[in-house]
Amino acid sequence: MFGLNDAAIFVIQTLGSLYLLVVLLRFILQVVRANFYNPICQFIVRATQPLLKPMRRVIPSVFGLDLSSLVLALIVQMLLFAIILTLSYIPFNVLGLLLWAPIGIFALLLKVWFFAMIISVILSWVAPGSQSPGAELAYQISEPFLAPFRRIVPNLGGLDISPILAFIVIQLLQQWLIPRLAFYTFMPRELFGLI
Repeated sequence: MFGLNDAAIFVIQTLGSLYLLVVLLRFILQVVRANFYNPICQFIVRATQPLLKPMRRVIPSVFGLDLSSLVLALIVQMLLFAIILTLSYIPFNVLGLLLWAPIGIFALLLKVWFFAMIISVILSWVAPGSQSPGAELAYQISEPFLAPFRRIVPNLGGLDISPILAFIVIQLLQQWLIPRLAFYTFMPRELFGLI
């Protein structure tokens, strides 16, 4: 019976995390004003529209940001945590879920930026000026995050080392800040693998 529980947790964690990623990407794409004619963006819109459409009637946009996608991401994260804790026979309360969900969303946001920058850097070496939908999306996600670092780090004759500084900041946040936030909010160990 315990093996079935582990299998159920794995399947729910995988599928829930994938949908959470899609919902968070919907929010990120709106923040960075991505090209919504991109086929990947259109898939993300179609995958999130059924749940976001009714939420938009209740949750208003603020400063041009569609907060309903962020609220949906928090709800999906809370449900995912609740299901995993229930299947792991670990008691929890709603206040804990309200504290842990933003930590999980922030950790996922850092991962999205990290991998978008990795893809952008590799493509700038291998296929500069690539017009593929994935390359365009990675560039649109990583560019607003890299812009402040480009103002700090000077261009070294065509060599852009600002991603190195951005990677250092992301790693510090992932390895120092996220674990401390999880520790001080008494996040169960079973959720550490999700963040």
